Amino acid sequence: MLYVLLAYAPSVLAGIHAVRTGRAQQWLWILIIAPGLGAAIYFFAEILPELMGGRTARGVRRGVVRALDPERELRQALVALEDTPTVGNRMRAANAAATLGRWEDAEMHLRQCVYGQYAEDPVILLAHANALIELGRFGEALTRLEALKALGKEGETGLAALAFARTYEGLGRLSEADAPYRFAADRVPGLEAGARYVAYLARAGRAEDARVGLAEIERRYSKISPPLRAEARIWRDLAAKALAGGQ
Repeated sequence: MLYVLLAYAPSVLAGIHAVRTGRAQQWLWILIIAPGLGAAIYFFAEILPELMGGRTARGVRRGVVRALDPERELRQALVALEDTPTVGNRMRAANAAATLGRWEDAEMHLRQCVYGQYAEDPVILLAHANALIELGRFGEALTRLEALKALGKEGETGLAALAFARTYEGLGRLSEADAPYRFAADRVPGLEAGARYVAYLARAGRAEDARVGLAEIERRYSKISPPLRAEARIWRDLAAKALAGGQ
């Protein structure tokens, strides 16, 4: 009996907290179905962020919520789009689809955004280009990127450079990809740009340069807070695998 009480006590306490603070009712089902694990998840998703505050804690909470219900944001975005079919809501749906790797859906939504007063919107042009890149439609992506570049400084950001680099590489224009990759790697926060540059160097047969780049990525990765390493690990591994495959 004591064991049963101890096993369910965390879930009972978490359930009381969820009810008193008006948390989503789905938590109660999780706490009932998986009392031990559910209470632990609830602690990291709801209680710990309250205790810690700040960006790191919010990142932990978002990560847990995504793990529990990865399609929640997409469902909400599609409902909002159906109720109010604005460009803002369509962009939200596109972003949610992209987060899930549903690039066909993301591209479809973004394509419908590039019209009228939004035909030269830099955010939409870059987002659509990135979706086209993910689908391997590099010629169409270059058209969007050239339209972005024609706007001036809006097309000279690190993220735009990364999109240009990936497009040039996808089109086989390898010599043109190096400069924008290098530019992006020095300016885009996070590890993605640097990792993609290392992968490009490895594929181009520049193993020594790739090893130097990978060492820098490893150094930066070691300084990232453990709760936020999941995404960074993806890019670190991408660079490492590309270098290993190119040797």
